[in-house]
Amino acid sequence: MNLNGKGIIITGTASGIGKSLVEQLLVYDVKILAVDKVEQPWLIDQPQVLPLQCDFSSQDNVDRAFQVAEAELGSVDIFIGNAGFGYYEKIIKENWKRIEKIFQTNVFACIYAAQKMSVLNSNRKYIIAFTSSTMVEFPIPGYALYTATKSALDGFAKTYRHEMSNDSKLVMVYPITTKTQFFKTAGNNRPLEWPLQTPDQVAKAIIKGIEKEKSSVYPSKVYSWGRKVSAVIPLIPKMYMKKELGKLNQWHE
Repeated sequence: MNLNGKGIIITGTASGIGKSLVEQLLVYDVKILAVDKVEQPWLIDQPQVLPLQCDFSSQDNVDRAFQVAEAELGSVDIFIGNAGFGYYEKIIKENWKRIEKIFQTNVFACIYAAQKMSVLNSNRKYIIAFTSSTMVEFPIPGYALYTATKSALDGFAKTYRHEMSNDSKLVMVYPITTKTQFFKTAGNNRPLEWPLQTPDQVAKAIIKGIEKEKSSVYPSKVYSWGRKVSAVIPLIPKMYMKKELGKLNQWHE
């Protein structure tokens, strides 16, 4: 898809991958609604971007964001669901609210936004992109709930693609561990997994994936190589998981 002239909604734009996406998209002739639950003073002098302080985890706020986008952008051709968070923890007690909160942000908001895009663009081509995770394919101990949300989103995408009309596309992005605020939210002083990548690398891959209308985007070449090796030598992922479980136990203690 040619990005020039397009209206774009991006969530989770105050930092990390979302912020990098906005910065890199400014070279195009686009209009962006940048949604985050915190204020974004860095966007004040960007005429192409309209910042919206909005917690995207509730139906009312998703509706409000789309209303603002329709009024201010003219059209919503691309939706990038990037906002999300995770817990790094051992599950040792029941907590319904904790489960509900992460699914509302990571899953419900994205699926509901996909429905909004379908209704809004019933006779037009559009593109949706969701930030998923390589943990869908390579789950890491400590991220059971986070992996569950991304797996749910992944299953939705694989099925929903067949139902989309007008050549519209749903792009799934699978980053590895990225140097963002995500891990401070997930758990203080938790150990980071190797390999690492930067938000700029992920944002660049997302934009390229949208332009080429790819179904799946893997920003890390190291991970792409590792997938092939692990398929041939299954002992490697087992050893990696054992190592990560040791990190989790040590962190929890």
